[in-house]
Amino acid sequence: MKVAVVGATGMVGEVMLKVLAERNFPVTELIPVASEKSIGKEIEFKGKKYTVVGMQTAVDMKADVALFSAGGETSLLWAPKFAEAGTTVIDNSSAWRMDPTKKLVVPEINANTLTKEDKIIANPNCSTIQMVLVLAPLHKKYNIKRVIVSTYQSITGTGVKAVQQLENEYAGQQGEMAYKYQIHRNAIPQCDVFEDNGYTKEEMKLVRETKKIIGDDSINVTATAVRVPIVGGHSEAVNVEFSNDFDTNEVRNILHHTDGVVVQDNTDTFTYPMPLYAHGKDEVFVGRIRRDESQPNTLNMWIVADNLRKGAATNTIQIAEYLVKAGLI
Repeated sequence: MKVAVVGATGMVGEVMLKVLAERNFPVTELIPVASEKSIGKEIEFKGKKYTVVGMQTAVDMKADVALFSAGGETSLLWAPKFAEAGTTVIDNSSAWRMDPTKKLVVPEINANTLTKEDKIIANPNCSTIQMVLVLAPLHKKYNIKRVIVSTYQSITGTGVKAVQQLENEYAGQQGEMAYKYQIHRNAIPQCDVFEDNGYTKEEMKLVRETKKIIGDDSINVTATAVRVPIVGGHSEAVNVEFSNDFDTNEVRNILHHTDGVVVQDNTDTFTYPMPLYAHGKDEVFVGRIRRDESQPNTLNMWIVADNLRKGAATNTIQIAEYLVKAGLI
């Protein structure tokens, strides 16, 4: 399997390489791809050194699959060129997610919709992935009417520049700012840019992508996304109103038997998900499962996942694994 990693020197790209190695993805030839300033650099994968190449060189090398994590503009320009060369692209940016001709995939939920014709496949937003993985089985059982989600998002979702800003602030040093304000000892109620409706792009991704992945436009979603000085992963307080009533023990049982989900929910032992424990793991963790006592048929949950792994790199590679297993690449 000839595998191109586009954005190989970036934060998500580096995690992709790590996850490819950990999961023993059948890489026979690795093609690390990055921007012009990184061409010629060397990266290491499974004890071997590989030289970073540019975009056109990578297209000409005709990889079987290209894992993209290089930003939306790059994906819009280059993903079609890879696809035209016969390469299946799995894209981690927001470029193709809401394109009606492209599939938006969380493998545990809807990988079975993929075909050989899908040459550009969209990987959802990190905060959406962890939420829908928990919501999808509950929707099947109880039918979701409305979701209210508040996110507490790691600075790693912004990238290396944000990590450097936090480290500078810890050390009391001046440096380049990824955010308009300090993030150390702060919470910034803005993830991404604002849209005309007063919501940020991150908040609207949660709204739009949830409907598309679960395949039900009737689900109402409203979101508030907040950046917090955390490195290990994203956390979400999720309030879900169902059409049908539920039993909280049955909810726990359903989630316990959901692939990719780990239930951590025991208030007696103070057991609940935290980014501290999700960091470096591929699962989505859910806890604080309890009935909303203010209205009928409504549930509260706390959902945590490592945004660079299941929220980005791992989900991308799981899509590739499905394509290999199903004989689609």
